[in-house]
Amino acid sequence: MKVLVFGRTGQVARALIDAAPGHGCTIEALNREAADLSDPQACAAAIAATDAQAVINAAAWTGVDAAEDHEAEAHVINAEAPGAMARACAQANLPFVHLSTDYVFDGSPGAAWAPDAPTGPLSAYGRTKLAGERAVMDGDAKAVVLRTAWVFDGRGKNFVTTMLRLSETRDTLTVVGDQVGGPTPAAAIADACLQLVEQLRSGAPGGLYHFSGAPDVSWADFARAIFEEAGADVTVTDITTADYPTPARRPANSALDCTSLRETYGIARPDWRLALKDIIGEIV
Repeated sequence: MKVLVFGRTGQVARALIDAAPGHGCTIEALNREAADLSDPQACAAAIAATDAQAVINAAAWTGVDAAEDHEAEAHVINAEAPGAMARACAQANLPFVHLSTDYVFDGSPGAAWAPDAPTGPLSAYGRTKLAGERAVMDGDAKAVVLRTAWVFDGRGKNFVTTMLRLSETRDTLTVVGDQVGGPTPAAAIADACLQLVEQLRSGAPGGLYHFSGAPDVSWADFARAIFEEAGADVTVTDITTADYPTPARRPANSALDCTSLRETYGIARPDWRLALKDIIGEIV
């Protein structure tokens, strides 16, 4: 199976390239020059021209804070482009997997968010991603929208690599302790996406699903786990979200209920601690 992937240098796109041989797949990964998401029709044209058997959108405007001042541009990339992709996939009868985010929720305290829970994004980024979900679901494609959270690997710019970098010069850090979510290895997301397109090709239903790592933790506790695994002598002090203001508001509760993904597709939540161990073993 050949899979057309929007995105080439992001965490999940790189992980898809790495994971493809294990699934008997080849990947055609499109960078910005090949398919610019700020031009939705170019994305649709790329799908119309491909000989791939499935499409995954692993590209997005991911600058959460920057989106506050550039919501119109982020909307084109995060909403209009995925909608154009979905319509093109419907016309070509290609299964489509589109990645979304926990930021579509308002982060109210309580249980983990189910896929059908009421949305209420707090930021421009969240609003544009929610609009993208709706555009994909309205595009009549055989599609899965997969919400995920707190993505990390050992190569990109993410929480794990940032903490490891800071540990080289710092022995104390303050980290937000009142936001909770499930850190998710990019490699696990890639594996889930490839399983999804395989099953969609075999007649499995599309829909909206959640996928994040287990167990759910705070950022501060995630940082402690990183330093412990790396053998770094860094003391972490919890602070509140109010102590660390950002242009875009973050949801306090980013825990995702992934039950329906397991029941429908047999894809279970990955243990992020195992992935962290492997990643740090390669880096340190």
